[in-house]
Amino acid sequence: MKRIPCMEAVVAVLESEGVDTVFGIPGAAILPLYAALQHSSIRHITVRHEEGGTHAADGWSRVTGNVGVCIGTSGPAGTNMITGLYTALADSIPMICVTGQAERAKLHQESFQAVDIVEIARPVTKWAVQLKEPAQAPWVFREAFRIARSGRPGPVLIDLPIDVQRGTCRYDPELDAPFPVDVPEPTPTAVRAAVDMLARAERPLILAGGGVIIADATAELRALAEHLQVPVQVTLMGKGAFPEDHPLFAGMAGIQTQTRWGNAAFLESDLVLAVGARFGDRHTGDLDVYRKGRSFIHVDIEPTQIGRVFEPDLGVVGHAQPTLAAMAAEARHRTKPQRAGRWARRVGELRDTMARRDDFDDVPIKPPRVFREINEFYGPDTTFVTAIGLYQIWSGQFQRTYLPRRYLVCGQAGPLGWEIPAAMGVKCAFPDREVVAVVGDYSFQFLMEEIAVAAQYRIPFVIVMINNEYLGLIRQAEIPYDMNFAVDLHYGEGGIDHVKVMEAFGCPARRVESPGDLEGALAWASAESAREGLPVLVEVMVEREANAAMGRSLDAIKEFEPLPRLAHAIDWSD
Repeated sequence: MKRIPCMEAVVAVLESEGVDTVFGIPGAAILPLYAALQHSSIRHITVRHEEGGTHAADGWSRVTGNVGVCIGTSGPAGTNMITGLYTALADSIPMICVTGQAERAKLHQESFQAVDIVEIARPVTKWAVQLKEPAQAPWVFREAFRIARSGRPGPVLIDLPIDVQRGTCRYDPELDAPFPVDVPEPTPTAVRAAVDMLARAERPLILAGGGVIIADATAELRALAEHLQVPVQVTLMGKGAFPEDHPLFAGMAGIQTQTRWGNAAFLESDLVLAVGARFGDRHTGDLDVYRKGRSFIHVDIEPTQIGRVFEPDLGVVGHAQPTLAAMAAEARHRTKPQRAGRWARRVGELRDTMARRDDFDDVPIKPPRVFREINEFYGPDTTFVTAIGLYQIWSGQFQRTYLPRRYLVCGQAGPLGWEIPAAMGVKCAFPDREVVAVVGDYSFQFLMEEIAVAAQYRIPFVIVMINNEYLGLIRQAEIPYDMNFAVDLHYGEGGIDHVKVMEAFGCPARRVESPGDLEGALAWASAESAREGLPVLVEVMVEREANAAMGRSLDAIKEFEPLPRLAHAIDWSD
């Protein structure tokens, strides 16, 4: 077998694993890998900050379903990646971060930019490893891809000492291939037990989490729901798992990102089949309220997720796709397709009567109006990227999604600044798809230097900024403390003009202060971005003290008329 530079073997592995774009910053301790990369088919995007690189790889991964890759040199390059690794771990995103390192013999001598990044990264990765021998290089990378994809997906960090990178190994790409990834299937008895519980329920709901999207199981979810006529809710991470214009869509339950009618439907349910959902605290709120009066079936690929937040009545371990497919097959075996019954009609009634207003004409602009215009202007194939803060909460409450992998949000870690680099990653993966980053004014400033990257590489997307000139979510959280401290961002004299910032990067921008100008501004931004091949900003000045409807528990949003007991919703003898 031919002996080649071990970094050439690594690049061959990346290519065969389906990686066509990587994000990173070259440095002295990672140059052998870059030397091999320059002769490959892989496109390299040079970012301005390693955290931005991780978020770009994250966005690329979320929209493709493949493993994103970020590369950096030694020392602070790796420590700058930690936030991105944590974000990927929290949201189950497969990603590999590669760092350079000092020579092995120098690691104990406090060499320049030598830090034990493996130990630093271990708590926020599925696997953190330092390559010890050149001969291990292709196999460590193969295993990294397998681990990143397997079970509950997540990130891996590989640390490459410079002397190891300079080595050679025996490798023939014609004899190698990606390692298989196990797709665990549920036991037939567990499937039958779950369908039994659905059969006995009068007001069942299916709760689709991010795991349904990660597993590409949206078709199986829809088949099960439609056959049994069971309404479907989504979590924030699950937006897009079920089309929001479907008659069986039952909204979102939660204490932040929610719909009032979704909360009402959840509280009237008597059984919840949760698939690929982790019962995060922003979804459940008060567990006593959340659990009272209903049974739970929890389906998850990761066994230790079941019972972590509360003990379900039935736990089912399995990949979402074969599990939902098996449940649908079992249901079809037992009964003919069901017609919409009283419970499905009740959910439709709640949807029609409890929707929140979004047609405000006020000046300053009320945030719901912004999302009304976004919903009406952009088509179902548009990919939206958003991060954390009041604008994420308003987005979750008002924005409509119809297709999987079209609504990307850093749900659990919630790092400010995520949107711009993530949007770049999405656009690199799908250049022909319209991409819109919905950002807050403060979050935009965290990693706004990545606008320079999008401008350099001609990566076009639209940025819709919801600007309330405050740390809005923190200001709202401070209200019970009777304070308004350290949240004013000062956009007056001496402050930041976001339009001028964008123009300094060579990118078009426009400010909107009247709701009647929103549609025209969005149309201008889409046309300008496509024509110029650049990111374009629409800064929307919204009501400064606008709050999001939130409560400590699901029943804090609105009282509702409870539903009388029903006859069994499904007649298996039919």
